[in-house]
Amino acid sequence: MPITLDDLRRYAVARSLFPPTTLNRALHRMAFVQADPIRSPARAQDLILRHRVNNYRAGDLERRYAQLAVHEDFFINYGFVTQELQALMHPRGTYRSPWNRVRGKTAQALWDFVRERGVVHPQEVDERFARGKVENYWGGNSNATTHLLDQLHYQGLLRVVKRQGGIRLYSVHEHGPGPLSKAEREARLDALADAAVNVYAPMPKSGLVVLLRRLRYAAPQWEKYITKTFQRAQQRLAHATIDGVEWYWPADENPARAKVDSKVRLLAPFDPVVWDRARFEKLWNWTYRFEAYTPVAKRVRGYYALPLLWRDRVVGWGNLSVKDGELKADLGYVDANPPQDSEFEPELAAELQRVRAFLGIS
Repeated sequence: MPITLDDLRRYAVARSLFPPTTLNRALHRMAFVQADPIRSPARAQDLILRHRVNNYRAGDLERRYAQLAVHEDFFINYGFVTQELQALMHPRGTYRSPWNRVRGKTAQALWDFVRERGVVHPQEVDERFARGKVENYWGGNSNATTHLLDQLHYQGLLRVVKRQGGIRLYSVHEHGPGPLSKAEREARLDALADAAVNVYAPMPKSGLVVLLRRLRYAAPQWEKYITKTFQRAQQRLAHATIDGVEWYWPADENPARAKVDSKVRLLAPFDPVVWDRARFEKLWNWTYRFEAYTPVAKRVRGYYALPLLWRDRVVGWGNLSVKDGELKADLGYVDANPPQDSEFEPELAAELQRVRAFLGIS
């Protein structure tokens, strides 16, 4: 039997929302969890993990970070990666590569300072170097030394040891040598591509192109080889054309066998199930946009609308908040009304209770 869009829809949900397990096992099964600083009602990484980890509570990843074999780093986006995945991406270069000679000397001095101190808070670094302000990624201002710490972290010369009040604390980090041959480089890039596909499959061809292009952030030193990485991935992955769209997924998986349970889930805007907005529209036939940075007057669904999944259908969205110790849920539906299914309302109530337990307000 040919693969259908219904098969892919069930498969997209079932393979990503695997049965909950331990935090360590979930992290290693995913290899990458996207992070976001907005807390509404919790950070994205916590909202993602709560569906995949037994008895997960908001903040567990941050609390247990130092005991887990994971790192904060940039992969497809910024987030948490396993040690094995991080090793594939580094070394990205030396401390001198992104800067001119003067700034390179500052970077070296800062790195020496971190090495001497062991673990540093950005405030300590700023007090030591006092480099003024720069424009950051989001268009605001941040301390120049904090910006330099971020660059050293991205280069792999520093690692995030832990967070203190949400602020990253750094220590020196060193990597082994880069690939010594073309074959080893290609093997690393293929492994990075497979890791990305593992998180986000099944992918339409257009989405796969975008996804693998983002490997330039994971391994900027190999950006010029990514087109060939995509071509090898096309040959390696299973694929099918459905309604004129070519889809890709891991070769050892069969979408037709996927089964979903009768559960309601409120997903993070960056959850792997909904991350690719073009794929979202193909699978669920409506447009979802993340509106936290959209002017209030132009928002359609809300500041931090969480896609509302029922079985294998995203039927609406919810904006959640905690007021006076109680969970408030403002829900909306694609068809204006909730699904007319006797099981839906009890399952929605169960999901909201799971959210309360996750937030510690049950």
